Amino acid sequence: MSHEDNAGFFKGRGAQVNTHNKFLKNKYVLEHIEGLDEQLLENTHTQLFEENPKKIVSESDSPDLSHFHSINPYQGCEHGCIYCYARNSHEYYGFSAGLDFERKIIVKRNAPQLLEKYLNKKGYQPVPIVLSGNTDCYQPIERKLKITRGLLQVFLKYRHPVSIITKNNVVLRDIDLLGEMAAMKLAHVNVSITTLNEALRQKLEPRTVTGMSRLGVIQKLTEKGIPCRVMVAPIIPGLNSNEIPDIIKAAADRGAVSAGFTIVRLNGAIAEIFTDWVHKAFPDRAEKVLNMIKACHGGKLNDSEFGRRMSGDGHVAQSIHQLYRMACMRFLAGREMPDYDLTLFTPKSGKQTSLF
Repeated sequence: MSHEDNAGFFKGRGAQVNTHNKFLKNKYVLEHIEGLDEQLLENTHTQLFEENPKKIVSESDSPDLSHFHSINPYQGCEHGCIYCYARNSHEYYGFSAGLDFERKIIVKRNAPQLLEKYLNKKGYQPVPIVLSGNTDCYQPIERKLKITRGLLQVFLKYRHPVSIITKNNVVLRDIDLLGEMAAMKLAHVNVSITTLNEALRQKLEPRTVTGMSRLGVIQKLTEKGIPCRVMVAPIIPGLNSNEIPDIIKAAADRGAVSAGFTIVRLNGAIAEIFTDWVHKAFPDRAEKVLNMIKACHGGKLNDSEFGRRMSGDGHVAQSIHQLYRMACMRFLAGREMPDYDLTLFTPKSGKQTSLF
């Protein structure tokens, strides 16, 4: 039985439920209750919400992401990837990590102005800043709002290094800016490819571009001298773990110079969302997939242990690590991402001169 046979499956969305927000005392339900003659109506279209933050750069001190600086011009993501760890952050805005995460998108139009202010702080020393540390900076609404393009213009203006993580071909719109920055060793692009199986992608990531399209992104960026890493992420044992060599080879054939991976982790509300989804999308192997994920995380779906939560451990994780290492050795030998040039950064006050 496939999810197409399930009349209750929301096509075009990843999550199939709106999980309860743990920060809220009350919750609403859409099920029939006594005395209700008509079904409750719910807005199923994507909605935008404006936020005007006072700062835009997040600085992580996590042992897994030491000195990790990132910008997220959007919160929530219309791509609808069922496994996305960023879903939990939507609860801080009073929304659900489930369907709300995909349908209620928070936009930060003042992000470029805040970035410029950040880069001109007294004594600031440049470190690479990542776009999309949480949600995709090139999700569909970026075509219209162009907040990410505005951020890139600021990075270019100040000759500041940037790294992008995306699974959308909208990044090609900004190939002019990225090409100019890459020529100065200021830009890296990480293209996430979870699967090349189109039927699986439609269930896992319903509003993303195809895996083949993402391979095309790597090729076009590479042709313009923009260094690309393929992110085989996340690996979901029993669903896409067998594709690791094929994805890395295909990316390498198109010019990728590096690769990375993570093993899926189902923290917070994502465990409930993913469990509901996998039973609806893959009822024949749902329990096997869940048990293999648990085997990578100390027998639990939720895993917050630093060092293990992203890479996993145990025999299932070890086999994934080995398959990944062998693929990198075979298809990416001798290649590596170029170092950034941090010496070009120039704030409004001009370059700082050293006393020594």
